[in-house]
Amino acid sequence: MPQPGPRTADLLALLGREFGADLLIDAAALSARSRDESGLVRQPAAVLLARSETQVARLVTLANAHDFAVIPRGAGTGLAGGCLPQAGNGPSGVVLDLTAMNRIIDIDTQSLTARVEPGVLTGDLRSAARAVGLFYPPDPASLATSTIGGNAATNAGGPACVKYGTTRDYVLGLRAVLPTGEAIRAGVNTRKGVVGYDLTRLLVGSEGTLGVITELTLKLLPHPKAAACLAAVFADLNAAMRAIISVMTRGHLPSAMEFLDARCLRLVGDLLPFAVAGDESALVLMETDGDPDQVGREVAEIEAICRELGATDILPAATSGTEAGDAGREAVWKVRRSVSTRIHEACAVYIPEDIAVPIGRIADMIAALPGVEARHGITIFAFGHAGDGNIHLNLTAQDESLRPRVEAAAEDCVRLALALGGTISGEHGIGLVKRGLLPLEIEPVSLRVQRGIKVLLDPQNVLNPGKIFPPDGDSDGPPDGDSDGPEENG
Repeated sequence: MPQPGPRTADLLALLGREFGADLLIDAAALSARSRDESGLVRQPAAVLLARSETQVARLVTLANAHDFAVIPRGAGTGLAGGCLPQAGNGPSGVVLDLTAMNRIIDIDTQSLTARVEPGVLTGDLRSAARAVGLFYPPDPASLATSTIGGNAATNAGGPACVKYGTTRDYVLGLRAVLPTGEAIRAGVNTRKGVVGYDLTRLLVGSEGTLGVITELTLKLLPHPKAAACLAAVFADLNAAMRAIISVMTRGHLPSAMEFLDARCLRLVGDLLPFAVAGDESALVLMETDGDPDQVGREVAEIEAICRELGATDILPAATSGTEAGDAGREAVWKVRRSVSTRIHEACAVYIPEDIAVPIGRIADMIAALPGVEARHGITIFAFGHAGDGNIHLNLTAQDESLRPRVEAAAEDCVRLALALGGTISGEHGIGLVKRGLLPLEIEPVSLRVQRGIKVLLDPQNVLNPGKIFPPDGDSDGPPDGDSDGPEENG
């Protein structure tokens, strides 16, 4: 780490007096907060391991008084660089680590709500709710390691979105420290509430640029009594998409609908209990939940639809509730969860995209991918949430020198998604990685309004600066070649 200049040294001395041992400046602490899952590396000047809203408010107040950046951070599982300092060279800003604010304050079994601090792990909340017969549905892939606060900041999704929605749909209210250092309460404790502007929904998904969430009131549901997951193989991805659309248009709404293309299937096929024939085969996972009798009927009907539409292999549904059923269901989901890891292990260059398109256009998006591969000489793996159109494209190459081609192909995929009526990010967010692409989707007037909201709430631009919006001077046109793409070293 470069030696701090006089101003940085004075600032660290001030913060040390304010926060004592909770201010971390050792190399290991800084290195641990200098990266997320995007591949970017951005070194902070210091880390505050916050333990209370009072500390959060004091740090933000000092940031305004002494002109330094505050970068809120959860567990660092994001893929867009949203929890990293903006600058690429040397230390920059203070990372506000919220993982120590990790209390489940209350689970109200009468009102079906939970009150939690932002550092609570998503999986821990799910387990605590399950223990009293309740259900917190949002299920990002990183639920075992990601925090509720980080999920809220990025409006995280997951396979259950198709039936249950995203994190935003479960945040009834919250406490937050604004960029001025003032603390507010937004939202309600009730299922309904229409008093004033909806600041809760504004803050959720704002990627830490408009406020630091310090407490959340979350909606819970009765836990489903049973769940069953079915795996079906089709001759190709088009056939798989036809089956998915048919299941939905015939009146079924599974709690998850996932797909893997042929390349993904070849990587994880050894985890399936049967051999998959055909070079173009695609896998579909569909899970349904609810009353046991209802689940049994529905999964039988879904299986019949899959067979009618040409499924070449079907793994009979594994139903929760017994040791064998739970193990079978877990085995099916292990196939899906293993995809990203195996792609990453197999490829020297790996850029994950999370475009989303209308459900009926998934097949069109997939059909366009071979052309992208041919134009750029790269390889694309496709999988994701078929039930809500959120496609995870993993663009890869086997040599680091080909990274510019992979990045160009990623922009091509984004433009294709937009042409099909889609969006550049279904759940990862914008952060640093995609900010240069924002003008492709957001029109100039809307972009100006959104920048205005940021200026209104954060007049000194101290809270997570440089995220979401393209750099000044590039707000009304296409990307300008900003180099904030994944890199090996900061």
